[in-house]
Amino acid sequence: MVRGLYTAWTGMANEQKRLDIISNNLANAATVGYKKDNVTNQSFDNLLAIKIKDASEQYTERSVGSMSLGVKLGEVYTDYEQGSLRETGNPFDLAIEGEGFFNISTTDEDGNEIIKYTRDGSFTKSQDGRIVDAEGNSLTGESGEITIPTDAADVVIDTDGSVYADGVYIDKILITDFEDYGYLKKQGDSMYIALDGTNETTGTAAIRQGYTEQSNVNVISEMVDMIAVTRAYEANQKVIQTVDGTLDLAVNTVGKI
Repeated sequence: MVRGLYTAWTGMANEQKRLDIISNNLANAATVGYKKDNVTNQSFDNLLAIKIKDASEQYTERSVGSMSLGVKLGEVYTDYEQGSLRETGNPFDLAIEGEGFFNISTTDEDGNEIIKYTRDGSFTKSQDGRIVDAEGNSLTGESGEITIPTDAADVVIDTDGSVYADGVYIDKILITDFEDYGYLKKQGDSMYIALDGTNETTGTAAIRQGYTEQSNVNVISEMVDMIAVTRAYEANQKVIQTVDGTLDLAVNTVGKI
């Protein structure tokens, strides 16, 4: 009977985590390049129930079956499905059509360069001519940080990533893909770092100048899931209330007889 309380509690804790993930997805529905998170559920491993200290069995321990201890979170994973493209008219806004990530040069607290990966192509040109993101981190090409002449009047970026300023070739945007996205760890809302063991491959996706890739969050679907989570949470609450009422009767009513 008490195990019923624990099972219902695990269900409530699980639904709370699912709600947190859905809420984060909804909060980033308008974030450029954001990839939604999902979570899997799984049951705790069944335990073998053993009959012990039973005089009718000559105190011989024997198996009487198995029991489940409720539900637990499985894997929290990211859905890398392509988001829709939106035209912005900004020549430095870029969108990746296909698989792969932009390479962004960042600096850690110790001054070391760290390459991070993103699908967020909201770039601008800095005063010194670098193509940078909102945080001032540089977009990298095959030759390093991409720098445009400050007096360039016309910047063209081909679908293969080649960058031209006033008709002069500057560099080629580096697009990196991975054999297994499971080795990517999300940093913030739309940045990723590659963990040890990952295998990089050269991205073959097309780059669209003047576009950005939108979040792949389906707001309607997320709202439906939120309603389902809320109802599941309430169902587990009712289980706890029912078991609590049964315990109350057992202790305060049956126990008086």
